[in-house]
Amino acid sequence: MAPWTLWRGCQRVVGWVPVLFIFFVVGWSYYAYVVKLCVYTISKDENDTAKDKSGKAVVYLVAFHLFFVMFVWSYGMTIFTSPATPSKEFYLSSSEKERYEKEFSQERQQEILRRVARDLPIDTTSASKAIRYCEKCQLIKPDRAHHCSACDACILKMDHHCPWVNNCVGFSNYKFFLLFLLYSLSYCLFVATTVLEYFIKFWTNDLADPHVKFHVLFLFFVSSMFFISILSLFSYHCWLVGKNKTTIESFRSPTFSYGTDGNGFSLGYAKNWRQVFGDEKKYWLLPIFSSLGDGCSFPTRLVGMDPEQASAANQSEYARSIGSNQPFPTKPLSESKNRLLDSESQWPENGSEEGVDRAGRFYAVCWIYRSTTEQKDALIQVSTCATLTRNSKVTYFYFGNNMYPSSDAMI
Repeated sequence: MAPWTLWRGCQRVVGWVPVLFIFFVVGWSYYAYVVKLCVYTISKDENDTAKDKSGKAVVYLVAFHLFFVMFVWSYGMTIFTSPATPSKEFYLSSSEKERYEKEFSQERQQEILRRVARDLPIDTTSASKAIRYCEKCQLIKPDRAHHCSACDACILKMDHHCPWVNNCVGFSNYKFFLLFLLYSLSYCLFVATTVLEYFIKFWTNDLADPHVKFHVLFLFFVSSMFFISILSLFSYHCWLVGKNKTTIESFRSPTFSYGTDGNGFSLGYAKNWRQVFGDEKKYWLLPIFSSLGDGCSFPTRLVGMDPEQASAANQSEYARSIGSNQPFPTKPLSESKNRLLDSESQWPENGSEEGVDRAGRFYAVCWIYRSTTEQKDALIQVSTCATLTRNSKVTYFYFGNNMYPSSDAMI
């Protein structure tokens, strides 16, 4: 057996240790709460009548099992849902791979990648404006995809590799991960609040059974400790969902044709939420996959259009779509086109045009060229007034209240 194969095998075995620890803690909490607290402690409480004791125990057990089932369900889905990987369109063909490997010049390699990327829905590049290519997987990375060294694969919309689930958290299981955090909080909060009464009795020596004392004490401390630690993590990920960011993007903003933009994928809080949890509210709290899109392409704040679509009628419809009804990608991946990398497209001259849509709102359509390749970078339509300014070095364009510099643009 090769040393690398042995090392990878050991990594995979060790990776299950945190998961087994969580299962051990949850299993012990189930025994301590159901058997020690509800069966032995509550049922033998001398301060309550028999009817009150039985009613209290039933309510506690029903609520506990509800939180317990939802927690285990969401946790299991997070662990055992395979992370989504790029589809075959993003892999180089054998001939393209051979030409790429024969080239020693990075510029020539980038030319090969650009030709392949023309037909792919790619809006982001590396910080150096190069096509994002994974040498290990030998594929062009889709937007928001990254290579995970632990999984040894490129993961769609990768958020992070979580040791507590021994899996990558990405497009296919991000909703499950959020629900796992939510039900973990609910489970710990419920246990801590219902055990608090008997935790106080522990300090006043009202609990006679020493074994029950041990379980009650640790139930309260463990549930409280996990609640505090998970609360901060859950709050952080709720903020990420609201901003339509991943953990990786919160530390390293994606680069678009117009520059680095940490909020490039943000469509507003409601649409960002729907992108993760889906359109049907009945599935939001269930660990059932309902996320929108295919994980390979994502709508952005600045939406590109074909020149043929810039007619007056379509312009007003498109302005409204940015304001309230911007659709998520529905076309198959094979039909998607990347308008920012397509050098063969014929673009009209630089310029802008103005008008008023059917709702009476002012809009502006702006054509922006790259001075190096005379290629159209973006066609931006804004439902409010767009202001364009230029100095001798840097061109700026305004989208809403945000200003974006483009050092290589010419308006």
